[in-house]
Amino acid sequence: MIRRVITFAALAMVIIVLGGAALVIFGPLVVAPRLATPLAEQAAQALGRAVHVSSVAVTLFPAPAVRLKGIEIADDATFGDTPFVTLDRADIRVRLTELLHGDVVLDSLVLRQPHVRVIQNADGRVNVESLGQTQPGTPETAQTGGGASEAAALLGTRVQVEGGVINYLSQDAADVWTEYDVEDVALTLTAGSTVAFEGTGRLQPGDVGIDIADGTVALDGAPKIGDAPMRARMTLNARDITDLAAAVLGPGPAINGGAKGALAVAGTLAQPTASGSIEMPGVALTRTSPQCHEPQRRTLTLSTLKAAAAWEDNRFIGRPVTAELTSGTVTTNLVVVAFDRSVRIELGDLTVTALPLEKVLVDYFCEGHAVTGPLDLTGALSFNAGAASSTLSGVGQLRIGRGQVVGPQALDLLAGIVRVGGAVSALLSADLPWSLFSSPLDFDSITATYQIANGALTVRDLRYDSGAMRISGGGRYTFATDYLDLDLVVNHGRGLVYAKVTGPADSPSIHVMPTTILRDLDPGKIGHGVEDFFRKLF
Repeated sequence: MIRRVITFAALAMVIIVLGGAALVIFGPLVVAPRLATPLAEQAAQALGRAVHVSSVAVTLFPAPAVRLKGIEIADDATFGDTPFVTLDRADIRVRLTELLHGDVVLDSLVLRQPHVRVIQNADGRVNVESLGQTQPGTPETAQTGGGASEAAALLGTRVQVEGGVINYLSQDAADVWTEYDVEDVALTLTAGSTVAFEGTGRLQPGDVGIDIADGTVALDGAPKIGDAPMRARMTLNARDITDLAAAVLGPGPAINGGAKGALAVAGTLAQPTASGSIEMPGVALTRTSPQCHEPQRRTLTLSTLKAAAAWEDNRFIGRPVTAELTSGTVTTNLVVVAFDRSVRIELGDLTVTALPLEKVLVDYFCEGHAVTGPLDLTGALSFNAGAASSTLSGVGQLRIGRGQVVGPQALDLLAGIVRVGGAVSALLSADLPWSLFSSPLDFDSITATYQIANGALTVRDLRYDSGAMRISGGGRYTFATDYLDLDLVVNHGRGLVYAKVTGPADSPSIHVMPTTILRDLDPGKIGHGVEDFFRKLF
């Protein structure tokens, strides 16, 4: 989002050059129809792009002025033949006093309804970068390519842009295009070798309001316009980011809520950077879950989300990002980057403190293997937006404090372990009555470490402690297929039970070996990695 936001002020500079070129030829030329061709040639020489002006009209009253209509600036030929800039009209006014003395001095330049088309191709090149360079097919009069310094020399003192639109198109390696618009662009520029600017606009989708202040572009000395250094202060304000979040991250869950931010923009016109802060108070994540009882549409509300944000090397970076959910917090270093057909999300230095799992697993996901209790976690995760189940990877450790097993599938699985086999069931019934698993099951703590690779979770040292039993073990769970392969040891006080659990998580096969066979074995040596069981079970 930040790249789309910070380009709009910089790009207005290229169309200002067109109007400034009129200063070079306005004095010696008087007849309006003869102005169009030399004016276009002067602008083309500065931009390194072919320029076409349909018509030019000169008026003397109420003040001397020139009106240009039907303006087009060609694109870099490697990006296609659609115009880079189209402009409805440009109104140029000159100062009457200086004109009476034979001098042409710009009083104001107003560019009305310019449309700028910005393209970033699959290898990261942007069509703005080559402005000021000679392009194949550019008219001979433009072959000298004056660059940014010549463009600066053509500018007057004050320029306004009204009703502008910047259309941003980005291509990925799979030839998939995404598109954004900055609409209602209004800019005021004070021109010279260093151009000062300020302005407003709205990013779509998302209706993000943009305000820019204290902006400067140093055209003098830059070999081409895209190399000109820039800086500015930017503020962002969005009433609701639902549409923008859907465009960037794909459908579901819907992300609702407002956003505001303050950024410092730097870099060059072709490769801008930004850093600052973004805050989203009251972020709501909404999804529809068929496994939930009515209402199936559930919402999880974060009290606040804050990020120390940056945009550099075509990546959004949040260091750190902090979210709060009632008494719990999540802190991470976030990196979001375009990756093949998707968006790659990386959560480094992930720390979760006292996150209430009931709010997440029960109220929001309606998870059949849910537990309650406060979650503490450290680790890292990464995944592709829209394909998390097959791309999720990471490592970490977790602990859940005192809580309950409440998910019906989790309770059924535990009950199945102690019921399977007539002799085993009879042996265990005195210690673990089956009725124990028909209602929420209290536990003191659950601890585990985990490793995830391409959507497959491996757990090796799960430990579940409660007054009724202790479970340890490990195994593997695959998110995309919902498949379990677990080895568990249940210590019920007077003996041990070994259970092999395999198959779909909602209806696994359970094979039990009775206590009498295991009485001489060390439970610590029977299976490692119960975290996988934990990860799905709880």
